[in-house]
Order: sequence, then C-alpha cells, then structure tokens
Amino acid sequence: MVVGALIDAGVPLDEVRRALGSLAIAPEMVRTERVTRAGISATRFCVRGETAPLDHADDHEDRDHGHEHHDHRHPEHGGEEIGHHVHRTLSDISRLIDGSALSGVGKERAKHLFRRLGEAEAAVHATSLDRVHLHEVGALDSIIDIVSAVHALEWLNVDRVVASPLNVGSGRIHSAHGIYPVPAPATLRLLHGVPIYDAGPQVELVTPTGALIISDYAGEFGAMPQMRVQTVGYGAGTRDFADRPNVLRVVVGVLDGTAAATSVVVIEAEIDDMNPQIFGVLMDRLLAEGALDVFYTAIQMKKNRPGTLLTIIAPPATRERLTATVFRETTTIGVRYREMSRECLDRETIDVDTPLGTVRFKVARRGEEVLNASPEFEDCVRIATASERPLKDVQALAMKAFLDRQPRRT
Repeated sequence: MVVGALIDAGVPLDEVRRALGSLAIAPEMVRTERVTRAGISATRFCVRGETAPLDHADDHEDRDHGHEHHDHRHPEHGGEEIGHHVHRTLSDISRLIDGSALSGVGKERAKHLFRRLGEAEAAVHATSLDRVHLHEVGALDSIIDIVSAVHALEWLNVDRVVASPLNVGSGRIHSAHGIYPVPAPATLRLLHGVPIYDAGPQVELVTPTGALIISDYAGEFGAMPQMRVQTVGYGAGTRDFADRPNVLRVVVGVLDGTAAATSVVVIEAEIDDMNPQIFGVLMDRLLAEGALDVFYTAIQMKKNRPGTLLTIIAPPATRERLTATVFRETTTIGVRYREMSRECLDRETIDVDTPLGTVRFKVARRGEEVLNASPEFEDCVRIATASERPLKDVQALAMKAFLDRQPRRT
C-alpha cells in the first residue's frame, strides 16, 4: 500500500522496476492496477512469484500486503502455483540489497530497516540477531516492498514525513508461528512510541512491513502540517470494505514558507488539594523530561474552591512519559490532552557589543524579517551590577546597540 500510494503520487513504475532490476527479477514481476476501494480510485502495487505462506480460508484476516497471494492448494487463485517459501537471514537480505540499484544512502537505509525488523523478530522469539529467520517478511515480495519504498521516497526527494496515528485493526492473524492477536508481536514492537488505535473490521490493518516503513520514516505523528499540496496518491489494500476505503493516502507538498508548523500535544489537569510548594518542583521535572512549556492558571473549581490549572505543551511522543509524571508527582486523578499544530518563528542567539560590554540577544525571524529581539536579562543584570547603572538604562543601551547594527529600512 505504501508503494502503491507513492506510485499513485507520481513515482514512475519504471523507476521502481529499475531499482529492483538488479535483484534478478523480471520487470513483469511487479505491476500496478487501478482499483476502487469503497468508491475511492487507488493504485494497487502487485508482486508476482514468491510470497508468504498465508492461510486463505474464508475466516482468515487478510494481511493486506497489496500483493497477489497465490495459494499452492488453489491454482485458480491466479492460474499459477508458487514455489516454497524461503526463509532468509539478515546477511542473505543484505547481499540482495547490495545488488540492487539503490543509491548508497538508500542501500544503507534498506539494510537498517531489515536490521530493525530482525531485532524485533529476535526479541519476540528469544533468539539472537544472527540466528533469526525473517519468515513472511523475509520473502522476496517484502524485500521488493521495502526496496521500492526506499527508492520511491528518494525519488520524491522527501525530507520530512508526518503520519497520522495508525489504525492497527483487530482480530487474529495466521503466521509461520501460529495464530496471533492483531497487531502481531513484531508489528507491535516496531510501533513502540507510535500512537495507535483500533477501529473498524477485525483484520490486520498494519503489517510488519508497513509498521517498519512508517515508524522509521515518520519524524512526527499528528495533524497534517501547513503546506502547499503538490500531489496526492492512494495505495490500495487487497480487501474492499463496505464502510470505509481500504487505502493509504499520501499527500506530497512543500511547507508553507510563511509558517513552520509542527505538531504538539497539550496536556491539562486541574489541581485543588496540593501543597503549593510542589508546583515549582513539578515544573522543573516536566521541563527536564521534554516538555516545551509548563504554566499554571488560577481557576475556580467545584464548590467554589480555588484551584490551579496545569497546562503542559510538549512533543506528542512525550505525552505518555509526562502524563505518568503528573500522576506520580501531583494529587490529580485525571488528565486530558489534545493534539494541535503550532507555528514558531525562527530563533537564534547573537552577541551584541555595547559601550558597557557584550550582551546576548534572542532574535526571532519570519523568513528574513526580524520580528522580535530581546537582550538576555542575566547579561543586563551582570553589566548593571558591575557598572553601578540602573538595569533599565542598561537594557535601553543594549537595545539601541542592537538597532544600530540593523540595516536601515528605506
């Protein structure tokens, strides 16, 4: 589905075939087809040949690789039988990747992805990395998936990936080791730190390969960033659900030059029965654990009791850790949170020479335009103390020195 969406967004299929050609596969082994999923037109990326041994019984939860799964017991599924499933080690896969047409950076990224996959499988099955066999995901079709995705993202020259929280599905899957709950153990391990949920049909909606690619490339999860859309692609899964499109949507664009939008989580809790001395310690600990900002607001609570509203602004990935700290360090019994986008000015610290000494300035810009500049308070206090001058005079002197060095507007 990832590769299908990227091809639908503009990556030429011939480019993907070129990257795969040196894996010793025939060009016709990969193809695309136009399909409809719950009314949405999408691209399905298809791989012929070797595939994972999937149980095609009617009650099986489809893995939705987007591949043609040919069961050797049912030749009518595709008119051909497949060979036996191949278990490959990491060294086997690394040799295949080294023989691909990926760039040097792309080869290292692909091998890194499979190493992560191997580490997840080894941890789940209590074996060593050099002994682990990558069962379904070690099949040639999954190697094609990962190599194709790496090459497609390189071709698009993507330098930032933002993903929504992932719907992992529910129910059970049949794997080489037996029947497992969704998400599969290796999938869940790969999604450590990633926001997930389950909704909809009882099927596997995130496979190990998909979890690997999304978790490795996405630098953040949450709302769509502010950007100018260039193209949109839809990658189709195998199943066609009646109530929702089984597609992965990719939106390719450039960030709005007037905004640097990022996702943050806002965590809040009301507190009315805690020793006020604890608030200072709490703020220090939350900031040390990754909060971007912490502040308190006086509020009036039930039964007309005065209270304090704790507000934390933080990267989404730190929400669980910071929430645990709030529960551990305060008397609150509940928190709420929401994700939102924020826009920040570009900031830097510069040194400004004044007649009384050097003062650091915090300067904020939007593009090339300076919108805010503030002298470092501690520097002004130090100079005021040493020169026995009023603090306000030192601040004014520092501000004049900063303005004098700026180019004059015409």
